[in-house]
Order: sequence, then structure tokens, then C-alpha cells
Amino acid sequence: MSKYLFTSESVTEGHPDKVCDAISDAILDDLLTKDPNSRVACETLATTGLIVVSGEVTTKGFVEVERVVKEVLTDIGYINVSYGMDNEEVKVITSIHAQSPEISQGVDEGKGLFEEQGAGDQGVMFGYACKETPELMPLPIHLSHRLTERLAKLRKNGTMPWLRPDGKSQVSVEYNHSGPIGVAKVVIATQHKDMLSEYGSETNEHAFVESEVINNIIKPVLEKYGMEYNDDFIINGTGRFVLGGPAVDTGLTGRKIIVDTYGGYAPHGGGAFSGKDPSKVDRSATYMARYIAKNIVAAELAEKCETQISYSIGVAEPISFYVKTFGTGKMDDNVLTEKAREIFPLKPSAIINHLDLKKPRYRQTAAYGHFGREDEGFTWEKTDMIDELHNII
Repeated sequence: MSKYLFTSESVTEGHPDKVCDAISDAILDDLLTKDPNSRVACETLATTGLIVVSGEVTTKGFVEVERVVKEVLTDIGYINVSYGMDNEEVKVITSIHAQSPEISQGVDEGKGLFEEQGAGDQGVMFGYACKETPELMPLPIHLSHRLTERLAKLRKNGTMPWLRPDGKSQVSVEYNHSGPIGVAKVVIATQHKDMLSEYGSETNEHAFVESEVINNIIKPVLEKYGMEYNDDFIINGTGRFVLGGPAVDTGLTGRKIIVDTYGGYAPHGGGAFSGKDPSKVDRSATYMARYIAKNIVAAELAEKCETQISYSIGVAEPISFYVKTFGTGKMDDNVLTEKAREIFPLKPSAIINHLDLKKPRYRQTAAYGHFGREDEGFTWEKTDMIDELHNII
């Protein structure tokens, strides 16, 4: 195709699935603060007036689940039942038990069939990086995240106080053979206050919401990234979005795995991240896969790069590993794969140590993407292996 459109979506922190991711990761952080060796696989469900927290936890610490749940809801902005959930009135049910001893012995160093710390599960993990943004992310997902992030920021700082927590964004980017050439369409669905009494009709209310979102959310984000764009925006396509949150849409941990990674632009192994401690390679090895790909692109060894790592439960050494550069690499992919395997740690324990993953920082990853964010704690986004790559090539 000479030209084509590619679309990715993001959701706000108030989307019910993201509420669940945030609760699961906040519980993980709380336990890692008390015991860095905590093993956590925490799943959350949110529905009308109810939060259910379940999973497997092995720790020397203790977490007050109800307290954490209510703190997360408060932070997100679910402080009134009319918003979709009341942080004080919500009912919290907890059902947590210990990790299976047969899994545990495969992950504990010195136990099980092998001496080294093995992978917490079998699975396949992918990483990706490209030069479409300064953060080396695909443009559609990166713009989508920045839009939902801005919705939350302007809601919380009082600039647009009539916004409510729930929402989505969607960005369609036009490409040709050389890469992205412009933004073709932007879609925003954002929950808002009932303003019929102020504007007299749904039509007038929608016109206000549309104008405010276009001028204060969409255009500032698109202009920051310097992309040409069409004034072709859809805001609240049903005409109204007052009822939202868990009151109208049940949420679950781990249902936004494409939103969490590359927006469909690169493969996904299928494993979710939130609520999982770093012994779970679903999380830690996917972070390492991104780290490898990003450093290769940052080192100017390729314009775009995909990596894959696979594991067997209880086994430290990866089953497979590859680096793919889609014809943009400065060397053969087989050679680059061999060189990358020499300098990047791929065993679970080594990944955890290299990226310092036993420290709490996971609550902040629960919305707006796990990649393309260079905030403190996102150690897998560092490009600190460029010199090592140049030295071996």
C-alpha cells in the first residue's frame, strides 16, 4: 500500500479496567514496600458499588486491602456515586491465598529442578521501538496516551472541572512508505457532568463539551508533536456521556494489554502486567524486551526493532530470543541477536537486578502506557546500553 491508516486507542485511569489495574498494582507496591521479595498475582474486579480483590500472595508483609482500594479510588476521582463509584461507600471483598508450592519451588533460587531462579510461568514476550517519536514509540499509541493523560490532568487541576474520570481516546495516523505523514482522525469519549440545566438541551451541552475537548485537549497534544492533522474529530459519538465508571461497565485487571504496550503496532505475547511481581516474566521480561529494542534503536543500529523472548516455567535460561529490524538494521539480524544476547541479561533474576524491579513503582504504570514514559522508576525506558552496543559491534 502506498498509503494506509493505522489506529490505536488509550483509556483514562478512570476506565473500569484501569481502575482494576491501579488497585492491583497499588497492592503490589504496598507489599513490595514491606517485603521486596513478595510474590504477588493480584486480580481485581470492579462493578456497581463493589470491588473484589483476589489472587495469590506470598509475603512477610501485610496489606490492608480495603484501605488501598479506597485510596486508589480517591486518587482517580471516584468520590461520588454519581461519578460511577463512591470511595467511602464501596463494598470491598477480598479472597487471597498463597502461591502454589509447586510453582514457588521453580521460582525460588536453589529449589526445584534447577538451581537458578526460574521463570514464574511459561510464555512469550515481545518488545518494540521505532523512531516515530522522541520516546521511540509508535505514533498512534503514543498520541492516544497523551490525550487520555491530558484529560485526567485538566480534570484534576481544575481547568476542566466538569470532566469525570471515565474516558477513551483513539488516534488514526496516515502512513506512507517512509513513515507517518499526518493524523487523519481523533476520537475522544469522555465522561462529563450533567449540564442540561446550564445549557438547556443535549445539543448545546454536547457543543460545549466538543469545543472544550478539541481546543484544550486534542489540539495542544497534536501541536506538541508537530504532526499535520485534519480537523476531523469525533467527541462523544453517542451525543452524551454522563453515566460512567464501574457503575455502568464492569472492570477487570489485565483487559487492556494492547493499550498497555504498543497499541497493536507490534506483537503481544498475551500476558498482562498489573498486579504481578517481577518474578512473573509476563511483566519483567516484557520490560527487558522493550529495553533491548529501545537501546538498539537509540544506538542508531536500526530504525525500528522488535524483540522476542520465551520461557519455560521454572527454567532460568530463555527458550528462544531474537532481534528483528525489518531491513532497517546496520547489520544482519542474526548477528545483532547474538550480540544482544551477549550484553543484555535475559534470565529472570538478572533482569530483576538490572532493571531494579523489586522496588515499588508499579501504581504509576497502571494507566497511560508502560512504555514511552521516561519518568523516574521506568528503568526499562533508559538508553544506558548504547556504549556497550557500540563496543561489541
